Amino acid sequence: MTLIIFYTAFGLTKNSMKTQNFDIKNLIRPNVAKMKPYSSARDEFKDFKEDMIFLDANENPFENGVNRYPDPRQVTLKSHLSTLKRVPEKQILFGNGSDEVLDLIFRAFCEPRQDNVITLPPTYGMYAVLAETNDVGNKEVLLNNDFEPNIDAVLNAVDAQTKLIFLCSPNNPTGNRFSDLAVKKLLENFNGLVVIDEAYADFCSAESWSARLHEYPNLIVTQTLSKAYGMAGIRLGICFASEEIIEVLHTIKPPYNVNGLTQKKALKRVMDESGVQKEIKTILEEREKLQKTLKNVSFVAKIYPSEANFLLARVDDADKRYNQLLARGIVVRNRSKQPLCKNTLRFTVGTPEENKKLIEILNGLV
Repeated sequence: MTLIIFYTAFGLTKNSMKTQNFDIKNLIRPNVAKMKPYSSARDEFKDFKEDMIFLDANENPFENGVNRYPDPRQVTLKSHLSTLKRVPEKQILFGNGSDEVLDLIFRAFCEPRQDNVITLPPTYGMYAVLAETNDVGNKEVLLNNDFEPNIDAVLNAVDAQTKLIFLCSPNNPTGNRFSDLAVKKLLENFNGLVVIDEAYADFCSAESWSARLHEYPNLIVTQTLSKAYGMAGIRLGICFASEEIIEVLHTIKPPYNVNGLTQKKALKRVMDESGVQKEIKTILEEREKLQKTLKNVSFVAKIYPSEANFLLARVDDADKRYNQLLARGIVVRNRSKQPLCKNTLRFTVGTPEENKKLIEILNGLV
């Protein structure tokens, strides 16, 4: 009975759930489907722990810590992250930042000058940039006034050439996480790939969609070490998907896209989970304090709910307030040019000391 109620309430029937018949082979670009991945020296010999003389990769033989090529499959790092995120290793791919992961998805599944994707502004701007870079059409379907997806409008925008739908959740720049029911309706009624960008998932109380990969073969989840893990400088993006999708992306990725220094720094940070959680706890506490304080600032009209490490605030004059803060040594982001975001400023949650200074300055502005 509960299952019937769920389907009826959201306009779904078992017959309408097209992903039952989803086949990734129907989405792969024909030239990619024919490709064989480049096989590097480090793909062919993988036992790096053995005391061997390596004369296979044309490397400089003089040891300096970085004279050898890195592991192209990042096995050690992947093993630890697999345990941490509870996703099998074969369903994980790393990239040189999430932007490379997103670009690989475009290049694997979207035929230039033929296919299109759907994005939901206001959202992360790189989706549009990557669509243009890859000469792929971008259909923009605005979020509603509550910054939630208009599911019917999104599904109505789908045509035979629509390969990808991008959801940023929690969303940048709005901070809200999209409702599970909205996301499920897209996953169950779109026969292409739904890419959920979870860059801010570690600040959110809800479970990651990566826990549902076994339910939805058309689901791709991306995450990053740039935000909660404080590793923006090393550029490490993460992709979770089915084994079939991951192997397609491995086919076209550069062999050594994640360098050795990045792998070492990332492994050290991933293994310090207690330290990471301590920082996340502080950021969440500071976000709450900042949210309460901003509500009492005279020129702030609205603070939007956030499950990220930032707050979006609507103010009386965003250009004026941005310049006032800049003149006092505070750099925030003016998001006013984004759809539905007129006169908004985005405040990243800083350290307790930085937030205290911000609040003092805000209260002093006229």
